[in-house]
Amino acid sequence: MTRFVAVIDIGKTNAKVALVDLETSREIAVFKTPNHVTAGPPYPHFDIRTRWAFILSGLKSLSQKHSVDAISVTTHGATAALVDAKGNLVLPVLDYEFAGPNEKRAAYEAVRPHFDETGSPSLPIGLNLGAQIFWLAQSFPNEFARCAAILTYPQYWSYRMSGVMASEATSLGCHTDLWNPWTGDFSSLVSSQGWRHLLPKVQLANANLGPVLDEIADSTGIKRGTPVYCGIHDSNASLLPYLGGGEGSFAVVSTGTWIIAMAVGGKKVLLDPARDTLVNVNAYGKATPTARFMGGRDFETMVGTSQVAARAIDIAAVLGNTIMLLPSISQGSGPFANQYSRWLVNEPISDSQYIVAVSFYCALVTSTCLELIGADGPIYVEGPFANNGAYLKMLAAATQRPVYTNLASTTGTSFGTAMLAGADSNASRNGNIVVPDSDFIAMLDYAAIWVGQTTK
Repeated sequence: MTRFVAVIDIGKTNAKVALVDLETSREIAVFKTPNHVTAGPPYPHFDIRTRWAFILSGLKSLSQKHSVDAISVTTHGATAALVDAKGNLVLPVLDYEFAGPNEKRAAYEAVRPHFDETGSPSLPIGLNLGAQIFWLAQSFPNEFARCAAILTYPQYWSYRMSGVMASEATSLGCHTDLWNPWTGDFSSLVSSQGWRHLLPKVQLANANLGPVLDEIADSTGIKRGTPVYCGIHDSNASLLPYLGGGEGSFAVVSTGTWIIAMAVGGKKVLLDPARDTLVNVNAYGKATPTARFMGGRDFETMVGTSQVAARAIDIAAVLGNTIMLLPSISQGSGPFANQYSRWLVNEPISDSQYIVAVSFYCALVTSTCLELIGADGPIYVEGPFANNGAYLKMLAAATQRPVYTNLASTTGTSFGTAMLAGADSNASRNGNIVVPDSDFIAMLDYAAIWVGQTTK
């Protein structure tokens, strides 16, 4: 029986190696490190050598104190590794926030499929993985000619662990332009650009690729024969635990550097690619209406690392004085991509009131995302914002729907990734419900003013 799963989780801001106990749904050990970007040359890229050393060190530390029954991987999207026939990188793994792909934007737009085919909006910088690959092929033709395989990011690390190359739908289906979610196959872009032979056979996220390589087992202390699973896009890892919880509409809000809202069984709406709505593909290959913005990045930009706690008196002051931040802090993505943020009031406010106002901002943009994708039913918040009371209360007020957190268990991303190793998708759709308090009516009024200001 598989119980203890080592999860390799490469987020945009941080990377971690965790051991998840599937029986208790908890992380029983975790190691973290910042996920730094190397400036170049030849362009900003992820420090793969340092990440690999961290992964091996984390696995070794886990094996010294715990049993490891399986290894599973999750990473952020919009990233791929181009490797040669021996599995070595032919080019560094590009950071999707690098603006280089914009240099070829006009040429790329001429060949990229329409939104109706891929459910993938046209996004700036490297947020469309297809745009990255197109730019790399055009800008580094000699290196690209040596490419034997394009591996989406989770599957690159699974390959490093198992020696088996694979493609996978959640990673191909997250605004890459490479996947058609309606046919469950590669998009016309892959064929037109001659990339089809570079993309390995598509495997399910929970496919057992094979045992961990002997040399890795021996160097880390993990037993030989430990299975390595294909891996999953991180937002879809957060969604997975809820997919087997019964009938009815619901939404999952996965929070981190990005706040990503995903609707299951919601209202039928026409997605608007201009507002950064898209079609994700869940672990079962099903199309999932999605909207997102860089909420975690926005919060950090405005607040930094402040640990000041929001008190009831601060929430009341922000509501009473209509201290309001309007979108958008980050441009180029999200439902207000072309708007510039501004404050509705100019009076000085305390640090704690400032944090409340920024938390309200993140909640109200989240509410907008949920509306744009037709989300209905209860809302489940995963990740760091599940600890932010001001955010949760405003989200519950703005949507007027039940909001739950599941703080008793490990993060949804870690647990969902661990589930690939054999656990049933039976996480109950419950948790800690956000209870309205005496400020609920004031929050409704505040949300209405905010919406009115954003639609002027």
